[in-house]
Amino acid sequence: MDSRFRPLSRLALSSAVALALFFSAAARGEDSPGGLGGVVKDRTGALVPAARVELRRLDSPLLRTTLADAQGHYSFDALPAGRYAVAASAPGFARAAGPEVAVSSGVDSGADIILDVALRETFVEVTAHSTERPLTIESDPRTPRQPIPAHDGADYLKTIPGFSVIRKGGTDGDPVLRGMAGSRVGILLDGENVLGGCGNRMDPPTAYAFPEAYDRITVLKGPQTVLYGPGSSAGVVLFERERERYDAPAVHAYVSPTLGRFGRNDQVADLRAGVRQGYVQLAASRSAMDDYEDGSGAAVHSHYERWSANGAVGWTPDAATRLELSGARSDGEAAYADRMMDGVRFSRENLGLRFERRALAPWMESLEVQGYYNYVDHVMDNYSLRPFTPSMMMPNPSVANPDRRTVGGRMLASLHLGAGTTTRIGADWQDNRHSVRSSSNQPADPFEDHERMRDATFEDFGVFAEATHGDSGGRLVAGARVDWWTGHDERQTVSVGMGMGSAMPNPTADLRRHETLPSGFLRYERGLRSGTTLFAGVGHAERAPDYWELVSKESGDSLSAFETRPEKTTQLDAGLLFRQGPVSGSVSLFANTIADFILIQSRYTKTSAGSGGMETGMSGGSSMGGMSTMSSRQATITRNVDATSWGGEATVAWTATRRLKLDGSLAYVRGQNTTDDLPLAQLPPLEGRIATQYGTEHWSVGALVRLVAAQSRYALNQGNIVGQDLGPTSAFSIVSLNAAWRIATRLRLAGGVDNLLDTTYAEFISRSGSDVPGFTTTTRVNEPGRTLWVKLDLRY
Repeated sequence: MDSRFRPLSRLALSSAVALALFFSAAARGEDSPGGLGGVVKDRTGALVPAARVELRRLDSPLLRTTLADAQGHYSFDALPAGRYAVAASAPGFARAAGPEVAVSSGVDSGADIILDVALRETFVEVTAHSTERPLTIESDPRTPRQPIPAHDGADYLKTIPGFSVIRKGGTDGDPVLRGMAGSRVGILLDGENVLGGCGNRMDPPTAYAFPEAYDRITVLKGPQTVLYGPGSSAGVVLFERERERYDAPAVHAYVSPTLGRFGRNDQVADLRAGVRQGYVQLAASRSAMDDYEDGSGAAVHSHYERWSANGAVGWTPDAATRLELSGARSDGEAAYADRMMDGVRFSRENLGLRFERRALAPWMESLEVQGYYNYVDHVMDNYSLRPFTPSMMMPNPSVANPDRRTVGGRMLASLHLGAGTTTRIGADWQDNRHSVRSSSNQPADPFEDHERMRDATFEDFGVFAEATHGDSGGRLVAGARVDWWTGHDERQTVSVGMGMGSAMPNPTADLRRHETLPSGFLRYERGLRSGTTLFAGVGHAERAPDYWELVSKESGDSLSAFETRPEKTTQLDAGLLFRQGPVSGSVSLFANTIADFILIQSRYTKTSAGSGGMETGMSGGSSMGGMSTMSSRQATITRNVDATSWGGEATVAWTATRRLKLDGSLAYVRGQNTTDDLPLAQLPPLEGRIATQYGTEHWSVGALVRLVAAQSRYALNQGNIVGQDLGPTSAFSIVSLNAAWRIATRLRLAGGVDNLLDTTYAEFISRSGSDVPGFTTTTRVNEPGRTLWVKLDLRY
């Protein structure tokens, strides 16, 4: 079949399966679904309006949410028979669980929920995150947190133990989970795989996620799920918006500005309104900052301005049906301290269509079908955001303009196959097309006058099934997945040498690759009477090389790396969750072997601290940027090696008194490149956090100490698609302070000072500093110095 029509055929196949399941379920539905409702109130008996109510089936991981109306009433309709747990939360109140409820077919059950005033609602989040299920972290991105509230997805994730960020400037860092970067960490925005266009990762997927525009961020660690696309061997991050049905006409709003040092200026607004038959949501965000200074007062080329807008309109003809059309636009510019070019356009267009149907039959809990289109048009140059200085590599003003079109879809059916058994089955697919155009003499030869040259096309189609059997006393979770991946190298030439490079024939021109990639996992969870949950699981994930590993690199013996082998990870995960009175926490450990680990290695030897990153030329090959001196080698290569890694994370929270709370966390990873007998590169060092907070119902004060050990294990010039090891780093500690004041029930003011002692430091995995005119060149891009910030949030 012509590849142009393959995505349409797969969408048709998914739709046909969905319709078959729909009509089959409708034909077999003998029993009517049940319902559950109640009232949310406080200890005085006063009703709590607009509380968020969560419903979870006890023998299933499925979660539904709704908002209570102005009188505190909530309801869930179209529920299959079974046992359920409800919980509620609202600004100014602690999250509280209601009673477990048995729902019967055709019967409406009731469960009222009582909320207590919460000290925690005045606290600034610093370390602990909700960990109620093994290997799963759920977090509210609208809770104030320290360091300064995040402006993009990576900035937010670095507050979660186990995550680190590769810094390139003021924005668009790359998230690293347990030492793994790039497509090893799956990033989904409302269920969509959004991929950037830049050949050198100016725009990783998290660059398009403004955290406060989402209601929930969920992290799933390790290869312990198969539901969210292919290859995510390190874990999956879900940025999600709630989708509620309104039982009565209502309007909800969230508005929050943030101001900080170095010109930091953020705004986010989210407006939602609905009636029983439908709803509309509009959200917008803007974030900007000037060049920041490190602890020594040296300016870092890092200013940026980004904005985004999204909207959704939904039709809910009944409690069990939802049809939603959504769209998004975003753009911006950003200066980078680690390379010779800056990003002057990050244009994104997105459209999505989603259909959901619940309670089709006693044996079918829900059916979801989703399709989406995403287009990224990215422009980078060496003159718009910095003084242009001619160099041997770039004697003239230069521009590169890559773009990426992603079309994808997903179908998911949730089946209830008997007491204590829930299965989710489905299929997903995506089609990626990447092209690029450039000019090495702008504006004399404008890049807009050049035709785009397609350099690569990638397609993936996967089918999966994941089952859960048992209850909180003992639960077995298992999943299996198969992906069929195709890659097409459309480059006729590749660039070699410096600057935009010289064109050479591509040895893999027109090569089409086909890979069959199986994945799966098995996990057992055991709940004890003491409030402790133990878990252990083994998972296997096979990951096809991504665009950045195949196209913008060479191999060890060829100008093209397009024949790089898929990566195969087998990992053991184990740990425990505990809650004993005022003390709670978690321990999560892992160990793996990685066959054909995809390693990125520099083929040049850096001779000064000013060497920098790679930039993608017109033909999709690579050329070096940011070099302050000549180097003996002029490319990077992609290699397959064998590797192992192990480590884990631990968190603990102690409510010492009603007003005093202590938090702590620890994260560590260690790895070995067994092929080269070297440390596995780009692994962050041991990191710990200790925090204390004291507060009342109206205010709080707190302190955070971040402790990072020295890192002496490194592999010079080896790493991942974002960066390579530069050498050892020393230990450092960072002290920060915060405070919050709840002015009213729905109005909160928070603020803090990060890096109180104005320490000069850089993360081990950060990119090397480039020779930007007017700025000090550093070995690594240094972190910001002392930073004061204040944040106001209003919920209506």
